[in-house]
Amino acid sequence: MDDVLAAARDWLERGHRVAIGTVVKTWGSSPRPAGSQIAVRDDGAFAGSVSGGCVEGAVIEEAKAVMRDGRLRKLEFGVSDEQAWSVGLACGGRIEVFVEPVMA
Repeated sequence: MDDVLAAARDWLERGHRVAIGTVVKTWGSSPRPAGSQIAVRDDGAFAGSVSGGCVEGAVIEEAKAVMRDGRLRKLEFGVSDEQAWSVGLACGGRIEVFVEPVMA
């Protein structure tokens, strides 16, 4: 997590906009535990991880939207065991991710 926050700080110091996504809750099996973070830069570069697969891609896209409009987001992702592999939640389960802009 320190690397994620260090990357966010570095990007802010270089004049980029940044948003942070944090796993705030999990149910069942999830690839990352609560507290896991991803920092997303305005050009789409990112550091860290909150899940993987298309869940991570969706969080990155929402982070870009957060940087544009400044509105916080609470995202929930969940799948059945049959769909789990295709979306990056290997054993089913659900996760909740909070996405917020970071201000310098």
